[in-house]
Order: sequence, then structure tokens, then C-alpha cells
Amino acid sequence: MESIVRLSSLKISNIKNVRNGQIIMPYTCKKQLSYKEAEVLGVYGQNGSGKTAVIDTLYYLQRIMTGNTLDTEIADYIDVNGSQAEVMADFNIFSEKVTYETSYKIVIQKNGKEAEIVRETLSCAVNRDGSRSNKTVFMDYQRSDRENVFAPKKRLDEVIEANLLNKMDLMVARKMAEKSNCSYIFGESSREIFCQEYENHFKDCSEVIKLLFIYALRDLFVIRNTHSGVISANFLLPMAFKIEQDEIGMRGDFAVPLTEPVVLSEERKKILEAIVEQVNMVLFTIIPGMEIGVHDYGMQLTDSGETGYRVELVSVRRGKPPIPIRMESEGIIKIISILNVLIQAFGNPSICLAIDELDAGIFEYMLGELLDIFNKSAKGQLIFTSHNLRALEMLDKDSIMFSTANPDRRYIRMKNIKPSNNLRDTYIRGLTLGGQDEVIYEETDSLRIARAFRKAGRATRHE
Repeated sequence: MESIVRLSSLKISNIKNVRNGQIIMPYTCKKQLSYKEAEVLGVYGQNGSGKTAVIDTLYYLQRIMTGNTLDTEIADYIDVNGSQAEVMADFNIFSEKVTYETSYKIVIQKNGKEAEIVRETLSCAVNRDGSRSNKTVFMDYQRSDRENVFAPKKRLDEVIEANLLNKMDLMVARKMAEKSNCSYIFGESSREIFCQEYENHFKDCSEVIKLLFIYALRDLFVIRNTHSGVISANFLLPMAFKIEQDEIGMRGDFAVPLTEPVVLSEERKKILEAIVEQVNMVLFTIIPGMEIGVHDYGMQLTDSGETGYRVELVSVRRGKPPIPIRMESEGIIKIISILNVLIQAFGNPSICLAIDELDAGIFEYMLGELLDIFNKSAKGQLIFTSHNLRALEMLDKDSIMFSTANPDRRYIRMKNIKPSNNLRDTYIRGLTLGGQDEVIYEETDSLRIARAFRKAGRATRHE
């Protein structure tokens, strides 16, 4: 079987306004080590309570785990009152004969206006032949430790034992990782060493690093609110996609201008047509009678002087002439932009799709239906933030976490929820009456708000 990776939990410390918080996926909440069904997790809470921090953390985690240089802007995400941020992601990796329960922890420290990775720890428990080992440290890299390439020593010795040349290569790889400010464990130079074929005890560690890298590169999709922002501005349609068919195998964001046709190379045109073909398989069931198409205006030279095609994305409705996609509503464009990766997550248990503000522009009833279908029939993982409470009526209590007013315990699940309870009603009651382990709404004073509006209105008239 092809290995399957599932996010189990995500712990965040000192990122944005989250001093400490942990989101826990439904299977982990139920203490089940499985991947057989979909996992949906919605994060709800008032504005500024740390929902977006979850999505942003996953975005930067993905970049780190694919060996990219640490973004300069991440320094701005570290709590202003602290100098370090910590992220710990737990994963379950299911292979044919072994299951790995893995924890990857990373510590990021401010360095002036920038930030640097100062520590990485990879720990793992191995389930094999009906027995489970204790969770032990596979690898511990500390930037401040100049004497050891990484700890524990026995793991380092295993790498060197396999190939004596690895000793020097590991030292060089460490210097390169620190110079380029990327992960030491997942950086390109060191990853090449760690992912060699090993026949000693380092084999499990090597396999975990390789599978986590592939997962971050191929199967983890993070759609931030900047994605919705360019749609709202009506100038760009970013289509998140993953395609594995014929000779095409790739993933990413395909940005289609909304204001005018675009000139694409033949290869890019084929990719866009493949995305559109997959999207149309589902779109007409969500928006009855609607498909999208690629209107070809003919050949035109690209900026590089190569032969290209001038094309435009259009909406095609039954019995009507095609119109530019920009003429459709923001909600429809939003659905189109995420539909390809939703399809991928529907059919692939290893795909994790994280979306900020999933409800932006989408009709409430349709949002509920999509979540219900995904929860009951899909195979992958879906993490989302939302303000629309419709999901609370469609998902069970294990699939919803709420942000709190306590920065030291940002995310909780509702307690004392019976199967017959309406989670939406319980949440609204909790907003006003409390009764949960933490305050989930920092109360506002409607009279003070009204007075402030009146005061501001009078000031405007006097100017």
C-alpha cells in the first residue's frame, strides 16, 4: 500500500495572539489510530481570537517541511511580548507493515527584524508486528550546540556507520541550512543524506523524514485569506490544484486573471484545461446547469517569444452564450477556486486541506451541504475556519473546536454535549451565559457601542 500521512494535532505557542493553543483532529480526540474515514475540523470564534493563526501556522509549517527558506515576515507573527515561537505538529504515518506516531517540533526565534530556526526535534513511536515502542527522539538539532551536528549521538553514529562520507556531508549540510535559514532536518542538502537507503536502525528515521517531506510537498494544501482577498478584488482567480493524469503530474496555485484574457504556453494551457475538466465533474451538481470553459482566442506570442494561446476562463450555462467568469458571483468564483483540491481531498486519505474563511461568499445552505457530504463520504482531512454557524448543525461535536478569550488556552471543545443537543444553540447559549471551561466570547457592551457611534456621528457633522 502507498503510505498515508494524517495530521493528528497542532500545538501553537506565541504565534500572533496565541500564547498556547492546540487543535486536535477528531480521530485523535476519540483516541483512534485510523485513516479509514474523513476528518473534518472547523474552528469557530469571535474576530481576533486566533482562528487564522491555525491556518497561517500550517502554511509556514508546510514551507519549512519542504525545505524552503524561512519567510522574513514570520518574525511579525511571533508574539510581541516574546522572542520565540514554538510549533509542534503530530502526524500518524500508515505504511504497509508499520505505523509511525510522529511529532515534529520547531522553535523559531526573533533575530532583529528577521527570525531563525533555533531548534528542531523529530520524535516517533513505532507500531510494528502488534507492538508499540515508546516515543523516542529520532533527531534533535540545536543551532546553539556547536559541538554536535545533531543528537542523540547513537542516531548520528548510525548515519555515519552507513557511509563514512556522511560525517563531513552532514556538517556541510548544517552550515548550508543555517546560512539559508531553512530546516536542517528537511533542508535539501541534509535531506539527501537522511533519505538514503539504510539497513541499520536509522531506517525508520529515514523513512519518516522522507514520508513527511512528500506529504508536505504533495498532499498538504493551505488556502489563506489572501486567496479570498484577490477574488473579492475581482482581478485574479487563484485555482488551487493537484493533477495526476497522463503526462501531467503537479500541484500548486494556477492564477487566472479576471480582468482580461491571458497568454499561456501550450503546456500551461493543457494544465488549465485539465483543472477545468476535473472541476466540471462536480461543479454542475453544485451550481445546476453551470460549467466553466477555456475560451481560446487564438495563437499569440508569449513575452518570451514562444508560441502561446490567448485564453479566457468563461462560465457556460445551459442554453446561454458563454460569459467571462468575472461576471459570476464571488461565492461561485470562491467555490471554483477550491473545488479541484476539494475533489482531491475527497478521494485521497493522505490529503489535508486547510482553508481560512471557508464561508466567505458561499450561501449558508450550500456550505452546510458541502461539509455534510465531505464528512460522510470523503477520505481526506479538511480543516477550516468560519463565522457561519451552519456547520455547527451539520457536524458532530468532535469536528468543531472553539477559540476562547484565554490566550493561554486558545482552543477548546464544548463540554456536556449530548447527541440530541443542537451544537449551534449550545454555542450561542455559551456566548451569553458561559458554562464552559473557558470564556468563549469577550463580551461587548451594546450601549457603549451605540454611544460611540452617536459621538462619532456628531463629530463628523461638526467638521
